[in-house]
Amino acid sequence: MKIRKKLKETNFEKRKISFNPKITQQTLINLLTIIVGSFFFAIGVNSFMIAGNLGEGGFIGISIILFYAYEIPTALSNLVLNFLILIVGFRYLGKRAMYYTIITIPMTSLMLWITEDWQIQSNEILVNTVFGGLFIGLGIGLIIRIGSTTAGTTILARMANKYLDVNVSYALLFFDLIVVAIGLTVMTLEQALLTVIALYIATKVMDFIIEGMNPKKAITIITEKPDVLGKMINTEIRRGITIMDGRGFYSQKDKDILYIVINKSQLTRLKRLIKKYDENAFVVVHDVNSVLGNYFI
Repeated sequence: MKIRKKLKETNFEKRKISFNPKITQQTLINLLTIIVGSFFFAIGVNSFMIAGNLGEGGFIGISIILFYAYEIPTALSNLVLNFLILIVGFRYLGKRAMYYTIITIPMTSLMLWITEDWQIQSNEILVNTVFGGLFIGLGIGLIIRIGSTTAGTTILARMANKYLDVNVSYALLFFDLIVVAIGLTVMTLEQALLTVIALYIATKVMDFIIEGMNPKKAITIITEKPDVLGKMINTEIRRGITIMDGRGFYSQKDKDILYIVINKSQLTRLKRLIKKYDENAFVVVHDVNSVLGNYFI
């Protein structure tokens, strides 16, 4: 009786448990981006690379080799190979990347199957090389931009980074070149070299899509006139500045260090203004892959 009385006197909060995941507008945009990116990727592979008897890097390159050697459809081999590596190395992807990758793999294979016969024949092999690299870079760039991956060598590169302390970019390039080298069993040396050119074009296009049309630059300025340059940057460039304390090792003098992130288009003007207000300022320009936060527009 005492237990029942205590239970009646106790106030329990009512909590609703929802088993339905929230699908936001941004999620739908990301899914649409995966579809469009997969379509462009498939166009690059089928309409240009395979049409020109060229190869490719990564697991899609292995799929193309299998197609040339045994006529195994690229859509099928791409699906199987990428899901196998995803099962082995899923722990190397973040939660968001893994979910989107699970959608991306069958989507790219579906697009490869739909566009299987969409081949553009050209008497000039460079047309296939350039546009193949362009469409593949565009497709993968869109997929990576929303936080997904195409699995394959991306996972292998992250495994190499963890266990061998190898830079991810270099590891990707290494695996791609290995696939191209294996492709010499079904391609001529000229076709393999053209494939390397297509890989380079795809990488540049992919970087452009991921970084955006207006990449950023980080500027470090060591100056004797921090107040003058700080005011100039605020009024002329209209950017915020961070001031850090520094000290010269040889002179042992305290120095103010200005740090600022700007659009690449503003770099030339900033350099000119710095030279105008302080010719002795020491300026270092850094490449910036991405900028996060509410302080940069």
